[in-house]
Amino acid sequence: MADKDQKPKKKRVGPMTFLAQVRAEGNKVTWTTRQETIQATIFVVIMSILIAIFLFLTDTLITIFVNFVRGA
Repeated sequence: MADKDQKPKKKRVGPMTFLAQVRAEGNKVTWTTRQETIQATIFVVIMSILIAIFLFLTDTLITIFVNFVRGA
Protein backbone atom coordinates (compact mmCIF):
# COMPACT_ATOMS: atom_id res chain seq x y z
CA MET A 1 0.00 0.00 0.00
CA ALA A 2 2.84 2.39 0.80
CA ASP A 3 4.33 1.77 -2.66
CA LYS A 4 1.31 3.34 -4.36
CA ASP A 5 1.62 6.59 -2.41
CA GLN A 6 5.27 7.16 -3.30
CA LYS A 7 6.04 9.25 -6.35
CA PRO A 8 8.66 7.94 -8.75
CA LYS A 9 12.04 9.58 -8.27
CA LYS A 10 13.20 11.86 -11.06
CA LYS A 11 16.42 10.90 -12.76
CA ARG A 12 19.25 13.33 -12.07
CA VAL A 13 21.34 14.57 -14.95
CA GLY A 14 24.85 15.95 -15.00
CA PRO A 15 25.64 19.64 -15.41
CA MET A 16 26.64 19.32 -19.07
CA THR A 17 23.42 17.49 -19.93
CA PHE A 18 21.43 20.10 -18.02
CA LEU A 19 23.09 22.96 -19.92
CA ALA A 20 22.45 21.18 -23.22
CA GLN A 21 18.77 20.83 -22.29
CA VAL A 22 18.58 24.51 -21.33
CA ARG A 23 20.11 25.49 -24.66
CA ALA A 24 17.65 23.26 -26.54
CA GLU A 25 14.69 24.81 -24.70
CA GLY A 26 16.04 28.30 -25.38
CA ASN A 27 16.14 27.53 -29.09
CA LYS A 28 12.44 26.56 -29.01
CA VAL A 29 11.41 29.99 -27.70
CA THR A 30 9.95 32.48 -30.16
CA TRP A 31 11.83 35.67 -29.34
CA THR A 32 10.52 39.11 -30.23
CA THR A 33 12.26 41.14 -32.87
CA ARG A 34 14.37 44.15 -31.98
CA GLN A 35 11.71 46.47 -33.44
CA GLU A 36 8.94 44.87 -31.34
CA THR A 37 11.04 45.20 -28.21
CA ILE A 38 11.72 48.88 -28.90
CA GLN A 39 8.02 49.57 -29.54
CA ALA A 40 6.97 47.77 -26.36
CA THR A 41 9.57 49.68 -24.34
CA ILE A 42 8.42 53.03 -25.71
CA PHE A 43 4.80 52.11 -24.95
CA VAL A 44 5.64 51.17 -21.36
CA VAL A 45 7.61 54.39 -20.79
CA ILE A 46 4.80 56.56 -22.21
CA MET A 47 2.13 54.76 -20.17
CA SER A 48 4.25 55.08 -17.02
CA ILE A 49 4.60 58.83 -17.57
CA LEU A 50 0.86 59.22 -18.20
CA ILE A 51 -0.02 57.27 -15.06
CA ALA A 52 2.46 59.33 -13.03
CA ILE A 53 0.87 62.56 -14.31
CA PHE A 54 -2.62 61.24 -13.55
CA LEU A 55 -1.65 60.25 -10.01
CA PHE A 56 0.08 63.59 -9.42
CA LEU A 57 -2.98 65.54 -10.56
CA THR A 58 -5.34 63.35 -8.54
CA ASP A 59 -3.20 63.76 -5.42
CA THR A 60 -3.01 67.52 -5.94
CA LEU A 61 -6.79 67.84 -6.36
CA ILE A 62 -7.48 65.72 -3.28
CA THR A 63 -5.00 67.79 -1.25
CA ILE A 64 -6.66 71.03 -2.38
CA PHE A 65 -10.11 69.64 -1.54
CA VAL A 66 -9.06 68.39 1.91
CA ASN A 67 -7.39 71.71 2.73
CA PHE A 68 -10.54 73.55 1.61
CA VAL A 69 -12.77 71.36 3.81
CA ARG A 70 -10.44 71.75 6.82
CA GLY A 71 -10.33 75.49 6.27
CA ALA A 72 -6.57 75.61 6.14
